[in-house]
Amino acid sequence: MSIIIKTKAEITAMREAGRIVADILEIIREEIKPGMETRELDTIAERELEKQGAKSAFKGYKGFPANLCVSVNDEIVHGIPGKRVLREGDIVSLDFGAIYDGFQGDAAITVGVGKVKTKAERLIETTEDALEAGIGAARHGASLGNVSSAIQNYAESRGYSIVREYTGHGIGREMHEEPQIPNFGIAGAGPVLKKGMVLALEPMLNIGDWRTRLGDDCWTVLTADGSLSAHVEHTIAITNEEPEVLTKRTNA
Repeated sequence: MSIIIKTKAEITAMREAGRIVADILEIIREEIKPGMETRELDTIAERELEKQGAKSAFKGYKGFPANLCVSVNDEIVHGIPGKRVLREGDIVSLDFGAIYDGFQGDAAITVGVGKVKTKAERLIETTEDALEAGIGAARHGASLGNVSSAIQNYAESRGYSIVREYTGHGIGREMHEEPQIPNFGIAGAGPVLKKGMVLALEPMLNIGDWRTRLGDDCWTVLTADGSLSAHVEHTIAITNEEPEVLTKRTNA
């Protein structure tokens, strides 16, 4: 089960880990442009982690070779940065985690490279709004199914499919803790959320079918039909009232 944050020191560390993740993702968002190789984005992430005195949550995790997951267009998640050159109109999912004082933060954004098509803009906006719907349902005393169904209902009502093989998760001292948090489900089902739980919610929406395939590198997950995909994520803490978004951008 997800760690229950009880002490001031624990929530302070979780907030700092979340802030670091949010700040570094924003730096990468501002620097991304056509003509960059995706490995340049990972270099930025590594540089900024060192400045912040934090450690990468991803590099070396189950053998993952980079600090940042960079997934382009029909790539959903777990893309490995490399020599791929970003082009005008691409959309890029950036998934990033940091460890500070033993606690973890995890977030993802999907951004356009230069000017993107309207259908890509709408996909990104809908994925962001689906995340907000899930956050809105995450309340002390509510069921986890309320969160999952809120994400699913928002996305599917707007014509997008939900990736089913990959989920959100509890987070704390470890990157992936219980419970798993599907982006689809039944309201009222599942465990009850409690104050102090910390969760990473991360909807992944496709323009086409929800099915996926694994790339040749055995890490990158792609849409099976080659359609565009977007992925966004926040780490949140359950409180007595609205959840606290630990990875919210400081300028948002």
